[in-house]
Amino acid sequence: MKQSAPTHALLRDLRYAAGLLLAVGALAWGLWGSWHPPGRAAVKRAAGREEVVFWHFWGGRHREVVEQIVHGFNSSQNRYFVRSIAMPGANLDLKFFLSVTGGSPPDLLNHDDPVVADWAHRGIIQPIDELIDAPAYETLRQWLFPAARELGSYQGRLYALCNGLDIRALYYDETLLADYGLRPPRSIAELDALATTIAPPKANRPLRRYGYLPDPRRIWAWGIVFGGRFYDASQRRVTADDEPIVRALEWMASYSRRYGAREVAAFRKGDQALAGSSFPLLEGRYAAIMDGQWRVPEIATARQAARRRGQPMPNIGVTALPCPPGGRENAGWVNGNFFVIPRRARNPQGAWAFARYWAGFGGFEQQAARHCAAGGWIPASQHVVDQPEFQDFLRRYPHFATFVRLASSENQVPTPAVPGAMYFYTQMVRAAEDAMYRERSPRQVLREAADRVRQRLDELQEKTPHGS
Repeated sequence: MKQSAPTHALLRDLRYAAGLLLAVGALAWGLWGSWHPPGRAAVKRAAGREEVVFWHFWGGRHREVVEQIVHGFNSSQNRYFVRSIAMPGANLDLKFFLSVTGGSPPDLLNHDDPVVADWAHRGIIQPIDELIDAPAYETLRQWLFPAARELGSYQGRLYALCNGLDIRALYYDETLLADYGLRPPRSIAELDALATTIAPPKANRPLRRYGYLPDPRRIWAWGIVFGGRFYDASQRRVTADDEPIVRALEWMASYSRRYGAREVAAFRKGDQALAGSSFPLLEGRYAAIMDGQWRVPEIATARQAARRRGQPMPNIGVTALPCPPGGRENAGWVNGNFFVIPRRARNPQGAWAFARYWAGFGGFEQQAARHCAAGGWIPASQHVVDQPEFQDFLRRYPHFATFVRLASSENQVPTPAVPGAMYFYTQMVRAAEDAMYRERSPRQVLREAADRVRQRLDELQEKTPHGS
């Protein structure tokens, strides 16, 4: 039976209210489950200090590192006391929004999704230039790597302090390449030659190993490598369908034409079926693959395990993403972790004191080097990289140095800092999937995706004036 408009509206509102109640209940449950009453020693240390409530997403081994950093800060001074609350998993954004709406946000939040522009546009996080004086602010901007500065900015103004970068590069099986008389690829032509030599397109199906296969998510990296920019901040214009990005997607889609879209998609699903977070390169599925610096310790662990078992282990190398003629060297897509301070924070100065202690700004570079070495994180500043403790870490993990070098490049570009950045990100990935797996025209899918993003950005600008 068709419902009347008032009845439909009432049911919609009831569903919204029910969903909100469930969300509030989930938040309360999550906070209760994440919070542990401090012991007597902690209460004694906190007495007489200004409390800083700190939310973060870290879990597993990294949660222990975070607690060590918190303890180090609390022990280093007697004015502030940080109380950390771990919220790993989904719904961190929802929990944060509910806390802001309810007037009781944390003093500090550590995040890793492209939300800075959204939150700055809505006026719910504080710009850093309201927390420190002008000379210190300018020093901070110069202190940060370009990518770290861009990650924390909206319309040229810093709203977030980056404390760690994530960089992608090309890992390769050096032993396998040597067997085929190949060298690590430095150009797109060499990468294509590697792929077809190790996995000839006319070989029997299904293939058990590919030389290389592009990943649809990496349109963000290859678009930059091919010389494109997804957004022109100076003109506030979406440029995701410009020629360099079209060429990048045409190249990515050429692998599906070469091997068959269905076969490529099925093989990619096989990567996802690997046990745990196993590195496909170590499983022998590729000769070369794009991935991040977090694989470096995994490779070292695998090498130690192979040595204990008396088994051979291939030599693994890593290099910057190869580029085509006219493209960008040392280029790619970057993201990372950052701190934001809500406008309604009760202790913004205490939050800033802890954030800069963790990141290393303002004389804390040595401590930050220790933090990054413990967590396996890329520092947000060369000043931290240069510290002896981090240099020791690089000597223990030489592959990590490639990612650190790339982190300083101006060609490492994050998701555009616009409201709706996550929507922007997913639309580009969807366009790449359409071109690679559904064999649609790269130019057409990028044009359609860019139009959707333009429409969405226009809607957000109209609905949410900056600073509201």
